[in-house]
Amino acid sequence: MKDSLKTEQTSKQASQEKFFQKTKPRNGTSQNNSPNQKPKPPVTREDVSASSEVGSLSNKKYGWGVIRNRDHLQPEMPASILQTLAQNNAYWIGSPDEKAIYLTFDLGYENGYTPGILDILKKQNVKAAFFINGHYLKTQPGLVKRMIQEGHIVGNHMVNHSSMPDLTSEQIKEEIEMLTSDFTALTGIKEMVYFRPPKGEYSERTLSETKNLGCYTIFWSFAMADWIPLPGGSQEAYQTLMDNLHNGGLILLHTVTKDNLYSLDQSITEIKSQRYTFKTLDDLVKN
Repeated sequence: MKDSLKTEQTSKQASQEKFFQKTKPRNGTSQNNSPNQKPKPPVTREDVSASSEVGSLSNKKYGWGVIRNRDHLQPEMPASILQTLAQNNAYWIGSPDEKAIYLTFDLGYENGYTPGILDILKKQNVKAAFFINGHYLKTQPGLVKRMIQEGHIVGNHMVNHSSMPDLTSEQIKEEIEMLTSDFTALTGIKEMVYFRPPKGEYSERTLSETKNLGCYTIFWSFAMADWIPLPGGSQEAYQTLMDNLHNGGLILLHTVTKDNLYSLDQSITEIKSQRYTFKTLDDLVKN
């Protein structure tokens, strides 16, 4: 997982280049509503002929990343990327006018820290989204069920955590639908509508493919290299997050080191003290 997640934002300025072209470089459901009540991507006239149009879209690979600032302002995003996201039901941030935070986690394997994170979320009455792959679903069914029972969203991170632009349309469909099928078999929930591209890698074609499969693509407006132990430990995890809070922040964290476990309770308490409200992806896509 450490290598496969290398394109996600680090605390170094090198991550700033990830917005732009590289030659290398949604799926979920909350459980406090029935699946039939889930927000679904709007169907447009263009969707009718989408399958024939996908083949003409660019498959140039991009790696998602964010240029940070310490002014607590929303990160900037090129207009061309914003347009592509809007056309494909893809989200990376909430409203600039609302002090809202959307908390998400990526889980490729379990390292013993997720139960404690769930305990903290329950204590703080905060709902999050957990994006899982096939390995996590197969090896941690109990934790996945607990996420559901405690009202969290469980999102689709594909079966094999593959780079989407490297896959055919058929392979993308199989990866997403197979995980959804296995998730349904475990939980009884028929849909996963929130999807996060593995490694943050995507193309215009893959965004369109995901939309046509009925998913919202979920990127992020803040992340750090927390899939490996941070040099400053939990204090660095806490301070880095605090330094980068902004309205509509869509936060990506990982659960495989102790840093986020030991800092999360303090982080949530401080975020609340600054009068931010924790919201869910359901809230995000309804706005």
